[in-house]
Amino acid sequence: MLANYLIGLREGLEAGLIVGILIAYLGKIGRRDLYGRLWAGIALAVAVSLGVGALLTWGPYALTFQAQEILGGVLSLIAVAMVTWMIFWMGTHGAGLSKELRSQVDAAVDRSWFAIVLLGALSVGREGIETALFVWANVSGGSDPVLGTLGALLGILTAVAVSWGISKGLVRINLSVFFTWTGLFLILVAAGVLSYGIGDLQEASVIPGWGTHAYSLTGIVPPGGPIDTVLGGIFNFTPEPTWAQVIGWVVYVAVTTTLYLRMLRRRSRPSTAPAAVPSVASTATTSAH
Repeated sequence: MLANYLIGLREGLEAGLIVGILIAYLGKIGRRDLYGRLWAGIALAVAVSLGVGALLTWGPYALTFQAQEILGGVLSLIAVAMVTWMIFWMGTHGAGLSKELRSQVDAAVDRSWFAIVLLGALSVGREGIETALFVWANVSGGSDPVLGTLGALLGILTAVAVSWGISKGLVRINLSVFFTWTGLFLILVAAGVLSYGIGDLQEASVIPGWGTHAYSLTGIVPPGGPIDTVLGGIFNFTPEPTWAQVIGWVVYVAVTTTLYLRMLRRRSRPSTAPAAVPSVASTATTSAH
């Protein structure tokens, strides 16, 4: 539940900051008449995201067991790729996010009436689809799908409340620190989803090695026990992983963490621009007044 809560909170805050920047800039240039179109695009993005979540939840039931395992494994790998891209994209593009969105609004205003709708849909839809796919991949490997889904919803609702508070100047939060630490946490969560996806593909005989365990921790972490439940729910932990799962987990964590820490060091150099995310938040807040 904690992992999905943080996923929903992080993705929700990203979407909330984007919406805040778009609304604030439309108000600043005197085009409040376009609010309705922007909200229509945002509503479309939410509907598509919910549709993707529903399709992922109920769609595979008509497939054979092997097809379900292959689909689950492939979607887990896609989810890992998307959330990894999201972590690095926010870290490298956050500083110019506000300026980029404002230029997109300027271009959309000069085009057809549907351009603002499309801008709202694309800006928020990416976050929504990422959330739906990653939460599904994480929940499908957890012990309690209902609790995991509830955690994601609570995270999104918290993000909505925090984003509203930021836009009104009621909430002050160091978003740079928040996104930095949640990025590191999500790397571990994504590694667990990757390991789970590899296990699905092995069970479907796409990748060899299913049934051959690299080690067994059942004596320390009994299956179904409280520790196994917590670790499984947050990190998709399994006490008896295969060699492919272990290698995939270790390589992903080692490579991704190294690249992520290098990115953070480059961003924190004195010669670089100020911290990315706080500048986005302050722009949205300042423009709103």
